[in-house]
Amino acid sequence: MVRINTKRKNNYMKYKFKFIFILIFFLIFSKFSFAANDEDIYDKIDLFGEVLDKIKKDYVEEINQKDALDAAINGVLQSLDPYSAYMSPEIFKEMETETSGEFGGLGIEVSMEFGVVKVITPMDNSPAEKEGVKAGDYIVKINGEQVQGKTLSEAVELMRGPIGSKIEITVRRKGVKKALIFEITRQIIEVKSVKSKIIENNIGYIRLTSFNENSSSQIKSKIKEIKKKEVKKYVLDLRNNPGGLLSQAVKISDFFLDNGEIVSTKSRKSYENRKYFAKKGDLINGETLIVLINNGSASASEIVAGALKDHKRAIIIGENSYGKGSVQSIIPLKNKGAIRLTISKYYLPSGESISGTGITPDIEIVENSEEFRINTETDNQLNFAVKLLNG
Repeated sequence: MVRINTKRKNNYMKYKFKFIFILIFFLIFSKFSFAANDEDIYDKIDLFGEVLDKIKKDYVEEINQKDALDAAINGVLQSLDPYSAYMSPEIFKEMETETSGEFGGLGIEVSMEFGVVKVITPMDNSPAEKEGVKAGDYIVKINGEQVQGKTLSEAVELMRGPIGSKIEITVRRKGVKKALIFEITRQIIEVKSVKSKIIENNIGYIRLTSFNENSSSQIKSKIKEIKKKEVKKYVLDLRNNPGGLLSQAVKISDFFLDNGEIVSTKSRKSYENRKYFAKKGDLINGETLIVLINNGSASASEIVAGALKDHKRAIIIGENSYGKGSVQSIIPLKNKGAIRLTISKYYLPSGESISGTGITPDIEIVENSEEFRINTETDNQLNFAVKLLNG
């Protein structure tokens, strides 16, 4: 039982909780543009206070009220979309601090969906990718512990650990009846943004795994190298690319376009709406271009694929992309924590939104086996693109 020492302390706690509840429910109901009247809002605030009071008095175990309120705040944010979330001061500090050499990872980009962790993308040559984890997999257990009921931050924390330590994840995969269990050894994850090669002496292959600050300059450099080989056909591989910087997506799209809109962003505040256009100058001079995408192609990847598709500048091959067409901003809080909040959405030149729908390929080619690995002999999507380019 939780004892309250004095009446003064009880009143102070009530006022404190009521103030927090007002803030929480203001966030919830402000997204409806004050469609509900003030009386309805305060009724809900009173209801929330009553529920918390019942939990404090009657729940089978004593609860940490601070953790309960953190969970309530996070619940508000995650009810908005899968990408908005609360970061406690500890988690925010970890995000800001580089911990290279101290912690190891699995090499996966994740989000929360249906109460479990969904793999957006396994990074190239990461421990998870090598063991067979794929985009679209749902992680339901971590070291035998159920993920459902946990926040995304809590689940990610369970996956962290010392380099060289092992972790067991249980995965559910579409089309596979039995759960899959992977034992993965944590490693330092080094992301190499751009790779390239010449295929069959006549096709320039460029693979982009993320959109970081140097991606556009690396792509430009690779194109210059390939052009020296007098290559006339190109493949831009955006599979399992979870995205990154909008500015880089615009620059890389512009490399293959001569004019026209690339992408627009629309916010709640009209003065923050933006449109981005291509400048004259196609780096490959209008040569044939194929873009490869899959379920792990998200955000900035979808901007590039969508712009090139809408302008009929490239043939899109592979599987439907992830459908993350939104921009998140990290907003620091007074408690030294932060919130990750969706502030705008991407729209293609056609005016269509990427959110929830993704990019549909011109030619759908699905992975043809469990042994499938990108840019290897088992890569039937790349093999199809090469055959198509060579007639």
